[in-house]
Amino acid sequence: MEYTGVPKSDPHENGHTDLELMAIVEGGAPPSDSVLHRSDSFLKDELTPRARPPIDTCCNTRCRPGSWINKLPTYVSRSMCHVLFGTKLNWLLLCVPLAIIGAQGVFGHGWVFLLSLLGMVPLAERLGFVTEQLSFFTGSTVGGLLNATFGNATEMIICIMALRKNMIRVVQLSLLGSILSNMLLVLGCAFFFGGLKHPGKDQKFNKVTAQVSASLLLMAVMGLLFPAVLHATGTELQIGKSELVLSRFSSVVMLVAYLAYLYFQLKSHRDLYDSEEDAGENDGASDDDESLLGFWTSIGWLTILTIFISILSEYLVDAIEGASNAWNVPIAFISVIILPIVGNAAEHTSAIMFALKDKLDISLGVAIGSSTQISMFVIPFCVVIGWPMGTHMDLNFELFETATLFITVLVVALMLQEGTANYFKGVMLILCYLIVGASFFVHVDIPDKHPGS
Repeated sequence: MEYTGVPKSDPHENGHTDLELMAIVEGGAPPSDSVLHRSDSFLKDELTPRARPPIDTCCNTRCRPGSWINKLPTYVSRSMCHVLFGTKLNWLLLCVPLAIIGAQGVFGHGWVFLLSLLGMVPLAERLGFVTEQLSFFTGSTVGGLLNATFGNATEMIICIMALRKNMIRVVQLSLLGSILSNMLLVLGCAFFFGGLKHPGKDQKFNKVTAQVSASLLLMAVMGLLFPAVLHATGTELQIGKSELVLSRFSSVVMLVAYLAYLYFQLKSHRDLYDSEEDAGENDGASDDDESLLGFWTSIGWLTILTIFISILSEYLVDAIEGASNAWNVPIAFISVIILPIVGNAAEHTSAIMFALKDKLDISLGVAIGSSTQISMFVIPFCVVIGWPMGTHMDLNFELFETATLFITVLVVALMLQEGTANYFKGVMLILCYLIVGASFFVHVDIPDKHPGS
């Protein structure tokens, strides 16, 4: 008689037969009905859809090439909706193609400068938004560092474009203006609106970390002060060369100090910074629960936004002199006041929003942290990168500009000593910024005296 086996359509009978055969081979008694019943239950559970899902599931569809391709248009459209239409400033994006068209000779320099300036406002703000989305995947401390870095990306791109054209004074004045704008205007608005929102008390912040940043700013002033005084007093050992050598040496020292500060912030004394950021996250857990963009999507949008900012920055630098002549406004005022306000749009908005939520530590980290990074990293980086480019970028910001920075750092450092803030301190900082703006409006910039310019 030919053995045909157990029918495959009856898995329970197959389980009974297996148990009976095992018992006979091992010389024992056949299994009881209770054992057979337990085997029935086991096989039944194993074969239910909950234990063994059907083949066409989400995990398996990921392996299919057509599944993610079909979902790609929907995913791209959602990310574009969040990035391009997630701000009320999105209508200013129309200035981007107009600036590109105008740069081909259709419009004058004044219009090209204005359109490029307006087009960079939403791009800078969206750059801050995408960086914030990226911080969901990097942690609070690294995320804060990324926010400061990409918040200053606009200034860095403008400076690199200007260095390529050997426009040293535009680089120096725009970086100086960015520091002044962050320390006086951005921080002042954060103190002012935060104080109006919470009038019954003084807002508090971690004065230890604030004093560390203030100390770094004073060190940056020292690095800028000596080349300027050396040049102003005419006491150089080699005229036109000593200040350049001193600037490059001081820039390397400042970069080392900034790297040590990163180690201090991210490694050795991380508890000082994590405590305040974690408190901010716990208070605002309901505000930002999840990321709207994925990790690689954020990286892609950072690349796209940086490319467009680079294009507009080149048009901006090319048209700055023509705009100065067309509007009869000094280049120093445009570089120190107008350009930084656009570049600091993301920081300005973020600092005020966190101050309104009584998270002044984060507001302070945005404003003072950005100023610290520009003074201790971006400025010496421009000096070092101009070295192989053959551009004689130095730390001699001229005596008037250096004195302005020195007084500003002293005023802000004194206000940060108590570790408290209110609307009156904000008013004082904003009024100080108005004085600085008026000073540069009547200031005639000395023509470049840098060797090789």
